[in-house]
Amino acid sequence: MSRQFILFIIIVQSYFCPCYSTLTLLTFRLFFTDIQDSLRVNEKMMQSNINMQEFVDRYLAYIENDKNYSLQTLRAYRNDLNQYLSFLKDEGCTNLSAVSRLQLRKYLAFLKKQNPSKSTVARKLASIRSLYKFLCQHGILELNPVEHIKTPKLDKKLPKFMSINDAENLLDQPDEGKLSGLRDKAIMETLYSTGMRVSELVGMNIADIDFRSGVVKVRGKGRKERILPIGNHALNAIQTYLGKRRAENTALFLNKFNGRLTERSVARMIEKYMKKGAMNLRVSPHTFRHSFATHLLDCGADLRAVQEFLGHSSLSTTQIYTHVTTERLKEVYDKAHPRA
Repeated sequence: MSRQFILFIIIVQSYFCPCYSTLTLLTFRLFFTDIQDSLRVNEKMMQSNINMQEFVDRYLAYIENDKNYSLQTLRAYRNDLNQYLSFLKDEGCTNLSAVSRLQLRKYLAFLKKQNPSKSTVARKLASIRSLYKFLCQHGILELNPVEHIKTPKLDKKLPKFMSINDAENLLDQPDEGKLSGLRDKAIMETLYSTGMRVSELVGMNIADIDFRSGVVKVRGKGRKERILPIGNHALNAIQTYLGKRRAENTALFLNKFNGRLTERSVARMIEKYMKKGAMNLRVSPHTFRHSFATHLLDCGADLRAVQEFLGHSSLSTTQIYTHVTTERLKEVYDKAHPRA
C-alpha cells in the first residue's frame, strides 16, 4: 500500500471524525519530512556526479593546507588516488557514491597482480579510506565503503643500522680538499649527529642552526618544528663548509648549481661513499637515522628522549629500536655464555 493512499485514507477519516485531526497533522509532517530527506539524498547524489577528479583535488588541498601533510605524502596520495580513479573509470564507474565494497575488493586484487609490497598496498588503501572519510565528514557522501575493509597485516622488519666502526669509516670517505667533500662530510655528520630525516636536512637553512647553543631547528612531518641538539663534530664540519662556500643562499646545503640540495642527491652521494668504503651494508640516508637511535639506546639513552629526538608522535614507533638492541644482546649472550 503506497504512502499516498494511506495519507488519503487518513484525510478522509479526519473529515468525518475530528479525533483524527491530530493524527492527520502528524502524518503530514512525517510525509513532508520524508520528501525533504529524499531531496537531500538526491542533492548529494547530484553533487557526487561532479567530476571525481574535482573531489580528489579538494581533498588534496585539504590535507596540504589544513592538515599540513608533507610533500612526500602529498605526492604519494595524489598518485594513489589518481590510480584509483583510473581503475574506476575502466570499470565504468564515474560516481564515487556508487562504489561498492565488491569494486574495492576488485581494486585490491588488481593491486595484488602488480606485486607491490604490503606497505605500499596499505598506504594506497589508507589514502582511499582518508578520501572517503573526508567526503563523509563534509556531507558529500553518507557511507564509507572502505570502512570495514581491513588493511593488510604488515611484516615487522627490524631497522638496519651501521656499527660505530662502519659509521666512522663512512664519515672518513669524503675528500675534504674539495668544497663538495666538505659539504658531504657536513651532511653525513649532521645526519648521524641528530638522527633527522633527509627531508628535514635538505629543508634546513643556515639561520636554523644556533652554533653557540649547539642546537638546530628542523621542520618535520606536518611541518611541525622541533629543536635538536647537534654535536661538535657536525658543527665544526658545517662551519668549515660554510667558511669555504661563496654562494649567497639561505639554504644550508647547496648543489653544484648553488640551488638547494634534493633528497635524491643526498641518497646518491651516500651510495657513492658506501661503494668507496667497500661496505657490505647497503646504506641510505635513513640508515643514519636508524644508527643514531640504536647507538643512543645501546649507550643507555631514555626511550622517551629518543622519541623526542626522532620526532615520533607515538612511542610504539620508537620501540622497534629496543627490539634491535635486544637482538644484539642475545647475540652477545649466545656467543659469550658457556651454557647459552
